[in-house]
Amino acid sequence: MREKKTVIVIPAYNEGATIRGLVERCLQLSLPVIIVDDGSTDNTQAMLEGLTVTLLANDQNSGKAAALWYGMQHALKAGAEQVISIDGDGQHRPEDIPAILKNAEKNPGEIIIAARLKDNDQAPRARLAANRFADFWISWAAGQWIQDTQSGFRLYPASLIRRLQPDTGRKYGFVFESKALIDAARLGTPCNVTPISSSYHSNARASHFRPVADITRIVLMVAWSLLSRGLYPQGLWRALRGRRVQRAE
Repeated sequence: MREKKTVIVIPAYNEGATIRGLVERCLQLSLPVIIVDDGSTDNTQAMLEGLTVTLLANDQNSGKAAALWYGMQHALKAGAEQVISIDGDGQHRPEDIPAILKNAEKNPGEIIIAARLKDNDQAPRARLAANRFADFWISWAAGQWIQDTQSGFRLYPASLIRRLQPDTGRKYGFVFESKALIDAARLGTPCNVTPISSSYHSNARASHFRPVADITRIVLMVAWSLLSRGLYPQGLWRALRGRRVQRAE
């Protein structure tokens, strides 16, 4: 079977401490890499000197949604048939990408989420609880059980990217990835997961995620999605049924 052209897209905002090592590991996979420097004020761009990558740069910080979307559109123009998104802060392991690609071969045309399901006892309890809370509501709105909906480490088929119409305004920076799962389900594109180990570093930089503001926006997005479909009881039933099946397996 012919290998699909896969492009890695990395949104980066002030990731000077981690970006070079991460990109070097991605390049070992012999895949094209696009970095979107989202208005960094540190040495992010300087750390990429000498590496064979495509560097796109925003003059000012536009938010994760806009940076991801910019990189995805550039990847499509370069002929990508699928795009892997990976964060620039070093929390994701490029070494997991081959497993994601293998899953994509078995499940063509689906979103593949690198789900942090292994060794997640090391994850901060508050974050784990928040992720499970998000999984329930987003799964309901998507009408299928989805694990680790907050993972930004994913494979998106190009056919789906071309059909999405996301709001990439700065205030929706962390809504994009949640809404993409719901919109994909409505468009007939299911999700699949590749289990990976959790990776949390005590010396990692502070997250750009703003718990109150960003969680509120995600909740409002999910609430509107459910209300616009009459609370979508079929979606709840399908999600719960899917969870039972996965647990039985």
